[in-house]
Amino acid sequence: MSTVIRDPGLQPERTALSWTRTALVVAVNALLALRTGLVEGEPWLVVTGAVLFFAAGAVGAVGGVRRRELSEGRYAPAPWLMLAVAAATLAAAAAGIASVFAGR
Repeated sequence: MSTVIRDPGLQPERTALSWTRTALVVAVNALLALRTGLVEGEPWLVVTGAVLFFAAGAVGAVGGVRRRELSEGRYAPAPWLMLAVAAATLAAAAAGIASVFAGR
């Protein structure tokens, strides 16, 4: 019986780097929201910026977990990780929709 050797190519590296890029983009958006909130005197934007900084840290932490998993050869993400990402995505979508209706 022959042994099948899996060659993932660069996919694990690209996946790990995408988490890092996403964390950086979220942090930059947090800075923009904070700056706008402080300059315009909008406390809800300051709170949004603070929440975005928390989210950037969470994305960075998830990226670290995935990087470790990928380096160990575990290519399928943990179920709790997928649930957390789905919950965060739904919360962000809900916040975006609420901000549209609040601006009217």
